[in-house]
Amino acid sequence: MSTTTPSRQPLPDKREPVLNTVDRVTELCFGLFMALTFVGAIKAVTAGEDAGRKLFFAALGCNLAWGLADAVMFLVRTLADRGQRLSLALTVKREQDPAAAVQALRNALPPALEPLVDDNELELIRSRLAAATTLPPRAHFQRDDFIGAIGIFLLVVISTFPVALPFLLVSDHVTALVISRVLTLAMLFAAGFALGRYTGAGALKAGFAMTLLGTVLTAAIIALGG
Repeated sequence: MSTTTPSRQPLPDKREPVLNTVDRVTELCFGLFMALTFVGAIKAVTAGEDAGRKLFFAALGCNLAWGLADAVMFLVRTLADRGQRLSLALTVKREQDPAAAVQALRNALPPALEPLVDDNELELIRSRLAAATTLPPRAHFQRDDFIGAIGIFLLVVISTFPVALPFLLVSDHVTALVISRVLTLAMLFAAGFALGRYTGAGALKAGFAMTLLGTVLTAAIIALGG
Protein backbone atom coordinates (compact mmCIF):
# COMPACT_ATOMS: atom_id res chain seq x y z
CA MET A 1 0.00 0.00 0.00
CA SER A 2 1.54 3.22 -1.10
CA THR A 3 1.22 6.42 0.82
CA THR A 4 1.50 9.90 -0.53
CA THR A 5 2.68 12.89 1.35
CA PRO A 6 0.11 15.67 1.20
CA SER A 7 1.35 18.62 -0.74
CA ARG A 8 2.20 21.66 1.29
CA GLN A 9 -0.42 24.35 0.83
CA PRO A 10 0.96 27.86 0.46
CA LEU A 11 0.11 30.08 3.33
CA PRO A 12 -1.84 33.22 2.48
CA ASP A 13 0.31 36.32 2.31
CA LYS A 14 0.20 38.36 5.47
CA ARG A 15 -0.08 42.01 4.52
CA GLU A 16 2.04 44.18 6.75
CA PRO A 17 0.87 47.73 7.50
CA VAL A 18 2.49 50.35 5.31
CA LEU A 19 3.35 52.41 8.40
CA ASN A 20 4.05 50.60 11.65
CA THR A 21 3.16 51.92 15.11
CA VAL A 22 6.51 53.68 15.54
CA ASP A 23 6.10 55.48 12.21
CA ARG A 24 2.59 56.63 13.07
CA VAL A 25 3.46 57.76 16.59
CA THR A 26 6.61 59.64 15.61
CA GLU A 27 4.95 61.43 12.70
CA LEU A 28 1.94 62.38 14.83
CA CYS A 29 4.19 63.73 17.56
CA PHE A 30 6.28 65.60 15.01
CA GLY A 31 3.16 67.37 13.75
CA LEU A 32 2.09 68.14 17.31
CA PHE A 33 5.45 69.68 18.17
CA MET A 34 5.43 71.81 15.02
CA ALA A 35 1.95 73.13 15.78
CA LEU A 36 2.85 73.70 19.43
CA THR A 37 5.63 76.10 18.45
CA PHE A 38 2.96 78.43 17.11
CA VAL A 39 0.71 78.00 20.12
CA GLY A 40 3.66 78.66 22.43
CA ALA A 41 4.17 81.97 20.65
CA ILE A 42 0.56 83.05 21.17
CA LYS A 43 1.64 86.39 22.64
CA ALA A 44 3.36 87.24 19.40
CA VAL A 45 0.13 86.94 17.41
CA THR A 46 -1.32 90.25 16.30
CA ALA A 47 -4.18 91.28 18.56
CA GLY A 48 -7.65 91.59 17.07
CA GLU A 49 -10.73 89.62 16.22
CA ASP A 50 -8.92 87.52 13.61
CA ALA A 51 -5.94 86.65 15.83
CA GLY A 52 -7.17 83.10 16.38
CA ARG A 53 -7.77 82.66 12.66
CA LYS A 54 -4.26 83.86 11.87
CA LEU A 55 -2.77 81.47 14.41
CA PHE A 56 -4.74 78.51 13.07
CA PHE A 57 -3.80 79.07 9.45
CA ALA A 58 -0.18 79.81 10.35
CA ALA A 59 0.09 76.47 12.17
CA LEU A 60 -1.78 74.67 9.39
CA GLY A 61 0.45 76.18 6.71
CA CYS A 62 3.55 75.17 8.62
CA ASN A 63 2.39 71.58 9.00
CA LEU A 64 1.30 71.38 5.37
CA ALA A 65 4.83 72.35 4.34
CA TRP A 66 6.55 70.04 6.82
CA GLY A 67 4.14 67.21 6.07
CA LEU A 68 5.06 67.45 2.39
CA ALA A 69 8.78 67.59 3.18
CA ASP A 70 8.53 64.63 5.55
CA ALA A 71 6.56 62.59 3.00
CA VAL A 72 9.17 63.22 0.30
CA MET A 73 12.00 62.28 2.67
CA PHE A 74 10.13 59.10 3.56
CA LEU A 75 10.17 58.16 -0.14
CA VAL A 76 13.88 58.99 -0.40
CA ARG A 77 14.71 56.95 2.72
CA THR A 78 12.57 54.01 1.57
CA LEU A 79 14.19 53.86 -1.86
CA ALA A 80 17.68 54.23 -0.37
CA ASP A 81 17.08 51.40 2.12
CA ARG A 82 15.65 49.17 -0.60
CA GLY A 83 18.58 49.96 -2.86
CA GLN A 84 21.06 49.09 -0.11
CA ARG A 85 19.39 45.73 0.50
CA LEU A 86 19.25 44.97 -3.21
CA SER A 87 22.91 45.91 -3.60
CA LEU A 88 23.83 43.43 -0.87
CA ALA A 89 21.73 40.70 -2.47
CA LEU A 90 23.30 41.28 -5.89
CA THR A 91 26.80 41.33 -4.38
CA VAL A 92 26.19 37.99 -2.67
CA LYS A 93 24.64 36.49 -5.80
CA ARG A 94 27.55 37.51 -8.04
CA GLU A 95 30.33 36.63 -5.58
CA GLN A 96 32.17 33.53 -6.77
CA ASP A 97 33.80 32.84 -3.40
CA PRO A 98 31.14 31.47 -0.99
CA ALA A 99 33.22 32.47 2.05
CA ALA A 100 33.42 36.07 0.86
CA ALA A 101 29.67 36.12 0.22
CA VAL A 102 28.96 34.79 3.71
CA GLN A 103 31.24 37.44 5.17
CA ALA A 104 29.36 40.14 3.25
CA LEU A 105 26.11 38.90 4.79
CA ARG A 106 27.68 38.85 8.24
CA ASN A 107 28.95 42.41 7.84
CA ALA A 108 25.40 43.52 7.08
CA LEU A 109 23.93 42.05 10.27
CA PRO A 110 23.03 44.41 13.12
CA PRO A 111 25.61 44.19 15.94
CA ALA A 112 23.04 42.72 18.33
CA LEU A 113 22.20 39.86 15.95
CA GLU A 114 25.67 39.11 14.61
CA PRO A 115 26.74 36.80 17.50
CA LEU A 116 23.45 34.86 17.24
CA VAL A 117 23.80 33.81 13.59
CA ASP A 118 26.37 31.21 12.59
CA ASP A 119 27.99 30.75 9.20
CA ASN A 120 25.86 27.70 8.35
CA GLU A 121 22.71 29.80 8.56
CA LEU A 122 24.26 32.53 6.45
CA GLU A 123 25.35 29.90 3.92
CA LEU A 124 21.72 28.89 3.47
CA ILE A 125 20.83 32.49 2.69
CA ARG A 126 23.81 32.78 0.33
CA SER A 127 22.83 29.66 -1.58
CA ARG A 128 19.25 30.90 -2.00
CA LEU A 129 20.45 34.25 -3.26
CA ALA A 130 22.87 32.56 -5.64
CA ALA A 131 20.01 30.54 -7.10
CA ALA A 132 17.57 33.48 -7.26
CA THR A 133 16.44 34.48 -10.74
CA THR A 134 14.06 37.34 -9.92
CA LEU A 135 16.32 39.99 -8.44
CA PRO A 136 15.74 43.35 -10.16
CA PRO A 137 18.76 45.26 -11.45
CA ARG A 138 17.91 48.33 -9.38
CA ALA A 139 15.49 49.45 -6.71
CA HIS A 140 12.08 50.84 -7.69
CA PHE A 141 9.26 52.54 -5.90
CA GLN A 142 6.22 50.43 -5.05
CA ARG A 143 2.60 51.44 -4.64
CA ASP A 144 2.76 51.08 -0.84
CA ASP A 145 5.62 53.59 -0.74
CA PHE A 146 3.33 56.33 -2.00
CA ILE A 147 0.53 55.21 0.30
CA GLY A 148 2.96 55.50 3.21
CA ALA A 149 4.05 58.96 2.08
CA ILE A 150 0.43 60.10 1.88
CA GLY A 151 -0.18 58.63 5.34
CA ILE A 152 2.77 60.57 6.78
CA PHE A 153 1.57 63.80 5.15
CA LEU A 154 -1.93 63.33 6.58
CA LEU A 155 -0.65 62.47 10.07
CA VAL A 156 1.43 65.65 10.24
CA VAL A 157 -1.42 67.81 8.92
CA ILE A 158 -4.16 66.23 11.05
CA SER A 159 -2.09 66.74 14.20
CA THR A 160 -2.49 70.50 13.64
CA PHE A 161 -6.19 70.54 14.43
CA PRO A 162 -6.31 69.52 18.12
CA VAL A 163 -3.59 72.09 18.85
CA ALA A 164 -4.71 75.05 16.74
CA LEU A 165 -8.43 74.53 16.08
CA PRO A 166 -9.53 75.82 19.53
CA PHE A 167 -8.13 79.25 18.60
CA LEU A 168 -10.38 79.29 15.55
CA LEU A 169 -13.51 78.17 17.40
CA VAL A 170 -13.12 79.89 20.79
CA SER A 171 -12.90 83.67 20.86
CA ASP A 172 -11.27 83.87 24.30
CA HIS A 173 -7.59 83.09 23.79
CA VAL A 174 -7.01 82.05 27.39
CA THR A 175 -9.78 79.46 27.20
CA ALA A 176 -8.61 78.35 23.76
CA LEU A 177 -5.07 77.91 25.08
CA VAL A 178 -6.29 75.73 27.96
CA ILE A 179 -8.34 73.54 25.59
CA SER A 180 -5.41 73.29 23.20
CA ARG A 181 -3.01 72.21 25.92
CA VAL A 182 -5.42 69.65 27.34
CA LEU A 183 -5.99 68.12 23.89
CA THR A 184 -2.26 68.13 23.18
CA LEU A 185 -1.41 66.39 26.44
CA ALA A 186 -4.15 63.82 25.77
CA MET A 187 -2.75 63.11 22.31
CA LEU A 188 0.80 62.84 23.61
CA PHE A 189 -0.36 60.41 26.28
CA ALA A 190 -2.27 58.34 23.70
CA ALA A 191 0.78 58.29 21.43
CA GLY A 192 3.03 57.12 24.26
CA PHE A 193 0.44 54.57 25.34
CA ALA A 194 0.35 53.06 21.83
CA LEU A 195 4.13 53.07 21.61
CA GLY A 196 4.45 51.40 25.00
CA ARG A 197 2.07 48.62 23.99
CA TYR A 198 3.94 48.10 20.73
CA THR A 199 7.37 47.89 22.34
CA GLY A 200 6.31 46.10 25.52
CA ALA A 201 7.72 48.90 27.66
CA GLY A 202 4.46 49.40 29.57
CA ALA A 203 1.59 51.41 28.09
CA LEU A 204 0.82 53.68 31.04
CA LYS A 205 4.47 54.34 31.82
CA ALA A 206 5.20 55.19 28.19
CA GLY A 207 2.12 57.40 28.01
CA PHE A 208 3.21 59.55 30.95
CA ALA A 209 6.81 59.57 29.71
CA MET A 210 5.74 60.79 26.26
CA THR A 211 3.61 63.52 27.84
CA LEU A 212 6.55 64.73 29.92
CA LEU A 213 8.96 64.47 26.99
CA GLY A 214 6.61 66.38 24.72
CA THR A 215 6.18 69.16 27.27
CA VAL A 216 9.92 69.55 27.81
CA LEU A 217 10.74 69.30 24.10
CA THR A 218 8.12 71.89 23.14
CA ALA A 219 9.42 74.30 25.78
CA ALA A 220 12.96 73.82 24.46
CA ILE A 221 11.84 74.40 20.84
CA ILE A 222 10.05 77.63 21.80
CA ALA A 223 12.99 78.81 23.93
CA LEU A 224 15.35 78.27 20.99
CA GLY A 225 13.15 80.36 18.74
CA GLY A 226 11.39 77.52 16.93
